[in-house]
Amino acid sequence: MTDSPVFPLATSTWDDDEYAAMHRVIESGRFTMGPLVAEFEQRFADAFGSRYGVMVNSGSSANLLAVAAAVLDPETDLNPGDEVIVPAVSWATTYYPLTQYGLTLRFVDIDIDTLNLDLDLLEAAIGPKTKGIFAVNLLGNPLDFARLAEIADRNGLVVLEDNCESLGARAGGRAAGTAGVMGTFSAFFSHHISTMEGGMILTESERLAQTLRSLRAHGWTRDLPEKNFVHDKTGDVFEDLFRFVLPGYNVRPLEMSGALGIEQLKKVPSLIAGRRENAAYFVEKFRDLPDVRIQKETGESSWFGFSMILEGALAGRRAEVVDALRAAGVESRPIVAGNFTKNPVMKYLDAVVPDALPAADKVDVDGLFVGNHHYPVHEGIDLVHDTLASL
Repeated sequence: MTDSPVFPLATSTWDDDEYAAMHRVIESGRFTMGPLVAEFEQRFADAFGSRYGVMVNSGSSANLLAVAAAVLDPETDLNPGDEVIVPAVSWATTYYPLTQYGLTLRFVDIDIDTLNLDLDLLEAAIGPKTKGIFAVNLLGNPLDFARLAEIADRNGLVVLEDNCESLGARAGGRAAGTAGVMGTFSAFFSHHISTMEGGMILTESERLAQTLRSLRAHGWTRDLPEKNFVHDKTGDVFEDLFRFVLPGYNVRPLEMSGALGIEQLKKVPSLIAGRRENAAYFVEKFRDLPDVRIQKETGESSWFGFSMILEGALAGRRAEVVDALRAAGVESRPIVAGNFTKNPVMKYLDAVVPDALPAADKVDVDGLFVGNHHYPVHEGIDLVHDTLASL
């Protein structure tokens, strides 16, 4: 294998614009969260058709604050002891905030083709304690938002949306990340856009946006208007700088991350178009490999990566496939965290797990994915195809 992979999992989306933006921040001397973060928040919300954006230091923190705001908000019916439906395949920080706020995880299997929540199983899993759904758009692929909304509305469920892997995806005319009361995004290096580290929460609710802004910075009122939905200020500027009203955190982003985000956001249309063009080639190329199941697109996926589930003659041979790809210079990794319920951390989580999760189990044993990028990667896709075909 070469020292540098021929087909890596992640590459930079930066050019001179991002480096120039960082230099402007350095020259300004303002490094803590400030006007550039605020500008990025508004531009991000506008770009995806939402009213409010609240930036934080990571997608994981975005999930934490979204759950915290939903539980602490008196007008959102989500409270400790309630059940929240989650997919059996997702990243760890989809689940942790829910249990940290006293909610019970009700795991539901995924659809083996889309890799997202199986909406038939979701509907069947709703019980008297079910009050919410933390929907996840996996590897760029959006859920069927129309059906999700119909199920949620009919059963009075709060929908939160983890869209950390699917920036730029759309379904039914709606941008992924805007289908719930709050939607979360990540701007980590390996994701569609990068602010080094960074996350965003979108919401239509001014009340929730203000709650998120307070929670983001210690639970104080400093970043809120005089009259607000959380806790009105006293009018004494000295006291209002240090008035704590919510059990918050310090998950503020850096001003440099805001500056980077402004530049990255300008590139989103071309970044997504490049990924979708690669995906069209990938789908066509893999039509002749019956032993490899690839992800079925819902709506317009933003194709975070290219997933493969090994079947037929390749089933049970994932380690061999990974070794062959590595030898060819191709980086790969499991599909997110596989069947999350198989992790030892489950002993710490309050969860209801079905007796069987066959699709998640299949992903756990025979699933992997390779990277996708904003530039043409046809040769890399050919290399992956030919490597698997040779086995």
